Formats: sequence, structure tokens, C-alpha cells
Amino acid sequence: MFNRILVANRGEIALRIMRAARELGVETVCVYSEADRNGPWLELADEAVCIGPGPSAESYLRFDRIIAAAETTQADAIHPGYGFLAENAQFNEVCRDCNIRFIGPSPEAMATLGDKIACKNLARETGTPVFPGSDGAIEEPDEAAKIAQEIGYPVIVKAAAGGGGRGMRIAEDEAQLRAGIESATQEAVAAFGNGAVYVEKFLARARHVEVQCLGDDHGNAVHLYNRDCTSQRRHQKLVEEGPAPQVDDAVRDRVCESAAELIRAAGYSGAATCEFLMDEDQQFYMLEVNTRVQVEHPVTELITGVDIVKESIRVAAGEVLSIRQEDVGINGHAIEFRVNAEDPDRNFMPQAGTMDTFVTPGGFGVRVDTHVRPGYRIPPNYDSMIAKLIVHGRTRDEAIARARSALREFQAGPGATTLSLHRRIIETPQFQNVDMDIHWVERWLEAEQQD
Repeated sequence: MFNRILVANRGEIALRIMRAARELGVETVCVYSEADRNGPWLELADEAVCIGPGPSAESYLRFDRIIAAAETTQADAIHPGYGFLAENAQFNEVCRDCNIRFIGPSPEAMATLGDKIACKNLARETGTPVFPGSDGAIEEPDEAAKIAQEIGYPVIVKAAAGGGGRGMRIAEDEAQLRAGIESATQEAVAAFGNGAVYVEKFLARARHVEVQCLGDDHGNAVHLYNRDCTSQRRHQKLVEEGPAPQVDDAVRDRVCESAAELIRAAGYSGAATCEFLMDEDQQFYMLEVNTRVQVEHPVTELITGVDIVKESIRVAAGEVLSIRQEDVGINGHAIEFRVNAEDPDRNFMPQAGTMDTFVTPGGFGVRVDTHVRPGYRIPPNYDSMIAKLIVHGRTRDEAIARARSALREFQAGPGATTLSLHRRIIETPQFQNVDMDIHWVERWLEAEQQD
């Protein structure tokens, strides 16, 4: 096991990692920017190192400063959390060159699964269901037009190195396809430094269902069942739950097993999430693989009893997975609400400033992951998420009832948050009856504005 881990992140995920490390008897170092100098999470670290000004490009994204902090404090490993450098294969490789263990997959596995085209090709080899479409990057628009004609419109153009909805264009006909390839390529170059795009079938009405997996360096891989992340806005998740409701058990198990096989074939160590779209006939198609711990990992922890963060640290230290597939079961239902400092009534405008009131809910089956306390000042430099509220019940209905109570109890202000939005979401017939697709929240919000 490691003696000391450097946490290259901030906020609630930094706290989550440090708590897991403490349980394992491992010391922690937390880096921070000048904007986070008074971050409450730093109090839990054994040592804290300032790595630069507030902007991420001058602090949390600086390879040299993070590596220097690790070497100066004699850290054995670096945990990137999510965001920032968590899926940066180049940083992963730099860590290896400096004899510092990156807590996550190898650079090679990260590069393979992080590239959507390479990942899709490996998925085909392992039997993981994928969308019909191009086998690789599109070289010429004529090639894309031929493929679209074969699989039928609508199609979607995607950036091979994309994420967060960037580098994506939907096309209903050939003219839109050609224009979409040009604009998606330009956006991909600007956002990711990689202009490769590919084309695949687009599902007009689909749910977003993902499979949580864990692997180790000894060839083992398990799945921890699935989550539903359909409630989202502009490709940003708002509410996640698990297991995914109204999915046939046999279909679920087959897809989950194929995801674990994909992770195993990639020689993957650590936490990974295989993301899928599911159509109305429960046909699954893989979107991508996230090569890091995800924001919504507590959902899976509550329904399986597996500590994903602690297990990731263990396998990074060379240990064998402590669980076998037959050890993993589903216990009840869990729902996570991302609480962001944003105003839903003003086009989700970020709300930086001091959080004077911050009262979290409690009770049986209620978990709150947060770094905020009364008087905390939310900096304008980073993601606006201030907390995650996770509820667990024996059934989905019980979890919704528990969420209703917890959301009412949760108080944060004076700035607006997404708590008001979540209170409304769980009362909609769409959410309660699982009558959802990935665009349902946007349609619902538009309808609310018209009323």
C-alpha cells in the first residue's frame, strides 16, 4: 500500500479521496490554487501545497507544478479525481516517467478507451453492443454520406476525442451532414486539439444508461451493475439513479457482463464507466468509456456496498480486486441529485459568491457529499457543483419519497441553486413513471416557460 497520496483535485471529490485514503492508513497531500486557499477540504489533508493562481490553466492543469508538489512531499501516487487531468493520458505517462503511480488505468488503456474510435473497435471485438456507423475517422464527406445512406437518417457526427456534448452534430439529411462534419471538426480541433470525427446512427428517443466497472492489474474485472443518467440538460447530468429502472434483468446482465469484458480486454485497472444509449426496445449501444471515477459513483456504492474510491486506491497499489462478480448484488434503489450554484430560472447562470446559509438534510438513507459550509465563498473559476445529495431506499418509490423529504430539508443561499429544480423534477409524471429520454428535461423546461 502507498505511504502518501497526492490529491490533484479540489472540493467534494478531494474530500472523498482523502477519507478513503485515511481508512486505508495512507497520508494525503492536497494541492490547491490561490482561489482555494481557504477551502475546507484542505483541513483534512496531512499537507497542502499551493500550485498557482485561480485559473485552472495556471494551477490544476499544470503538469509541472503537480509533479513538483508530489516529488517535494514524497508522494507515492497521484489521484486525479474527476475533471482536470483525470483523463489526460499524457499526464498519466508523465507520472509513470517520474515513478509516481497514477491512480487509474495505464496511459495505454486510457488512450485506447478514451479515443472513441479505438474504443468502438475494441468493443466490437469483445461483443459490447455499439452503434452502426463508420469503423474509423471520416476522411471525406462523401464517405460519411455513403454510410449515412446505408444506416439511415438521422445520424450524428461525433468528435473522436470529444466529451460534454462538444464536437457533436445531428444530421437529418445529407446537407446537414456535410455542414455538421465541417463545424464538428472545427470545434473538435479548438476544444481537444484533435479534429477526427466519425458518424453513427442517432436515436431520436433514448435513455442514457451506464455500467460501473472495476479492474485490476491481474486481469480481473467486475461490473457493479448500472445507473440511469437520462435526466440531463445539454448533455450535463442532473439526476442519476441506480439500478436503471424498467430494464429487463436478462438484458441488464448481458450488457453489464459485456462491459466488464471490454474493461478486461483493455487491460484496465481502476474504476471505469461504460456509457450506453438504450432505445425503446431496450437495445443498447455504447457511447464511450469514462476512464475515471464519476461524479455519480455514490449511487453504485449505496446499492452494492462497494467502496469504489477505496477499491481504486487498493488496485493502484498492486493489490487484487477484493470482490468477485458473484459477490456483487443489488440492494434497493439510490438517486443522486447534483446541487449546483446555478439559477435554473435564469438559464442556469452560475452563482459565485458567499454561501451564508448551508443546511444539509439527514436521516436514514440520506448521504450528502459536499465541501461547503456556511460562510464558504464559491469561486468563479471552477465547476458550479457544491454538493451531491444521494438517497437510498428499498424501492424506487421509497427512494423518491426520501428524496422529496431531503430536498425540502436542504437549504442553501442566498444565491440560487438547482435545489428548486430538483424539487420540481421528482414531482413530474415523466420522472415518476420513467417516461424519459435524454431530452425530456429540456422539453419540460421549455413547456414550463411557455406556461
